[in-house]
Amino acid sequence: MIRPVVCALVALCLAATFARAHETRPAYLELRQTSPDTYDVLWKVPANGDLRLGLDVILPDTCETLTDPRPTLVGDAFTERWSVREPGAMIGRTIRVQGLEATLTDVLVRVTRLDGMTQVVRLTPASPAFVVEASPSRWQVALTYFQLGVQHILLGVDHLLFVLGLVLLVDRRWMLLKTVTAFTVAHSITLALSTLAVIHVPGPPLNAAIALSILFLGPEIERKRRGGTSLSIRHPWIVAFAFGLLHGVGFASGLSLVGVPHVEVPFALLFFNLGVEAGQVAFVLLCLACAAAAHTLDLARLVTRWRIPAYVVGTAGAFWTIQTLAMLFAKGTA
Repeated sequence: MIRPVVCALVALCLAATFARAHETRPAYLELRQTSPDTYDVLWKVPANGDLRLGLDVILPDTCETLTDPRPTLVGDAFTERWSVREPGAMIGRTIRVQGLEATLTDVLVRVTRLDGMTQVVRLTPASPAFVVEASPSRWQVALTYFQLGVQHILLGVDHLLFVLGLVLLVDRRWMLLKTVTAFTVAHSITLALSTLAVIHVPGPPLNAAIALSILFLGPEIERKRRGGTSLSIRHPWIVAFAFGLLHGVGFASGLSLVGVPHVEVPFALLFFNLGVEAGQVAFVLLCLACAAAAHTLDLARLVTRWRIPAYVVGTAGAFWTIQTLAMLFAKGTA
């Protein structure tokens, strides 16, 4: 009885942040080497309408600007492109993002050289600068992609709502482990296939399908509360696996922004997936730990009576389904 209480509170917190989830989306800086001493620079900053975050790239003083920045506003991102010349291929130079200290966002940086070597760095308000390295270590790549995976799952409110729905639907620890494992295996498969460009699913239909997966769990949670049965109640791991295939493609979108180093594809992909799993397991353990700590509360009867868990998950799923379908149809008629 306690688990629905805690999960309902967690669901309310997730639903409250649902509309604001994208406000913490990262900025993106790419430096692509085009000759021994020149780079093309791409700088993308999150925007809200005509307003953009006050972030600026500070390149080394030795950099010579070859072309003026070309600013454009596309969707919810402010983009600039320009070219620079830097003697010494910028190795050992420090690049900083001015203004990052005053925000809550991150900056994903990708430096690609002519020899195919790629350096990927995650800048934070506490660490707004980095040094361009001649040969990034494998463990630096591993740490960066692991952090990206953890960040992607913990900021992916849609994925967390689905996992929360599974926790609410399954009340036996062994079955919960089996269900979460099935979800993990499924999204690991499609994460790899999508990242390696074996499969491709357009973003708007994918988002609508993921939203429907959340909406699907709401009535199933209520059906179980009433003592009913269905395939998802008897064998929740099957449903977790089926919808996990969709969510894996969604996880791959977290890699689409920075890409994967050409010489470290399996390594980077493995650690991104491990980061996703670490964040997912931490979320499940948080729900279970809170449930264990809430034994002294007398809220279980009230919560289950008013069907709060099912309604929170179902309503959040319905809201996002309507939102994504509206956006899909709007693009189709534009």
